[in-house]
Amino acid sequence: MKKFFSIMILCISILSFAQVKVPFTGHRSFDIMEGYSGTGTPHYYLDVKKNGDVFFGYVQVNQANGKETTEEINAGKYGANKVMKVHFKKFDETFFVKFDKNKIFMTDEKGNIQNLEGCCSSSESMDKETCTCESGLYE
Repeated sequence: MKKFFSIMILCISILSFAQVKVPFTGHRSFDIMEGYSGTGTPHYYLDVKKNGDVFFGYVQVNQANGKETTEEINAGKYGANKVMKVHFKKFDETFFVKFDKNKIFMTDEKGNIQNLEGCCSSSESMDKETCTCESGLYE
């Protein structure tokens, strides 16, 4: 019985050390896709909790009537190089991302970073057809 408890404690210790450390905790804003519409570009954010839970959300203010739309979802636990699926129900919007301490990247389901026209800023769009879909994470 003593051996059993010793093995259980060892297993729990190994599992606790094997957990991936989150790159940061707290709220960070980002803008991967550049907005051009008059209805108001959504301002996206992510919030990483100490337990590794990752929440994504947005705030969008309609420029015409001032109406604010918000949504927040739990995308699961953080994992290094883990692709996270983000699905916002209000606008039926789904995208995949991965992030580290300083940047967030829009990816495909397999984790390949996307290069799209919509990821270019207005100054970049004159020079390039597509741009890397990435953003800094801002406090």
